[in-house]
Amino acid sequence: KANINNSDKTLIKFDLGQLAESTRLHVSRTMERKRGSGMVFINIMEKLTMNGPRDTLRVRMHEAMTAGIDGITLAAGLHLGSFTLMEDHPRFRDAKLGIIVSSLRALQLFLRKNLKTQRLPDYVVVEGPLAGGHLGFGMDWAQYDLRTIVNEILQFMHEEKLDIPVIPAGGIFTGSDAVSFLQEGAAAVQVATRFTVSKECGLPPDVKREYFKASEKDIEVNTSSPTGYPMRMLKNSPSIGSGIRPGCESYGYLLDANGRCDYIDAYNREVAAHPNEKKIAVYDKTCLCTHFRNFKCWTCGHYTYRLKDTSRKLEDGKYQLLSAEHIFKDYQFSTGNRIALPD
Repeated sequence: KANINNSDKTLIKFDLGQLAESTRLHVSRTMERKRGSGMVFINIMEKLTMNGPRDTLRVRMHEAMTAGIDGITLAAGLHLGSFTLMEDHPRFRDAKLGIIVSSLRALQLFLRKNLKTQRLPDYVVVEGPLAGGHLGFGMDWAQYDLRTIVNEILQFMHEEKLDIPVIPAGGIFTGSDAVSFLQEGAAAVQVATRFTVSKECGLPPDVKREYFKASEKDIEVNTSSPTGYPMRMLKNSPSIGSGIRPGCESYGYLLDANGRCDYIDAYNREVAAHPNEKKIAVYDKTCLCTHFRNFKCWTCGHYTYRLKDTSRKLEDGKYQLLSAEHIFKDYQFSTGNRIALPD
């Protein structure tokens, strides 16, 4: 509390022992519930800098492997040194390790920087400009195309004789979309948007209703994220324009190595500009840590406006929630870009 009004958050440090324990508990409890032959992977984001980028990233990756995770997807960042940070772990060559990229250049840079570990990624997820949440593009994202990027990477793999599975992601809304990528050489596809309105999804019911209701004009890509990445979300997300006090003392996941976060500066500018206001609005940046924690930042994929076409509208005006099994099977067996409605 003594530091809450201080813009300098260098005093806020994550206890690495507690971070290790919490990661182990989260992963081990998940692995204990695993059934069948499928694999469980975890996203580990480099942009969660946590006022100690290198040390906290190393702990999260190491402890996930120690707890038995099947694989790690390196996300939200270039991860130029992540393989080196993991190299001394006993499971470094055993666990499945993949990387998310949005361009051939990013992949080439990753491979070159991690060459000394003599370990290639087990898969590459190619995330295009229509994905939800943070994007690996600038505000000129609309000038890029997932299929073009995927084909560039597939061609590179062929020329370099690299046998690494390529997995397109972002805007793959139907089984037919998926098949078209598989026919061109992709090993699999990554999909998410349609599962946001599944019964199993952890979003609150009222948020799922907002996703169903959304039209194309209700979705935007903005620069409100303190990470510096553009972010796609619903325009009516409560996080947009919210003037809450920075939550660094409680969370602090986005504090950089110098204890700074762009939202702190944006918040303080508004406070200084409106000294007599009890409530302010901050549009420049968003306190992502707090708003994600409270389900107030409604990130979404480009085709979220099509979700209403995947369900039935009930008598009370709400849309029927779908089972994850139904959605998965529709991806597996639908043809002709058709979408099977629930019973």
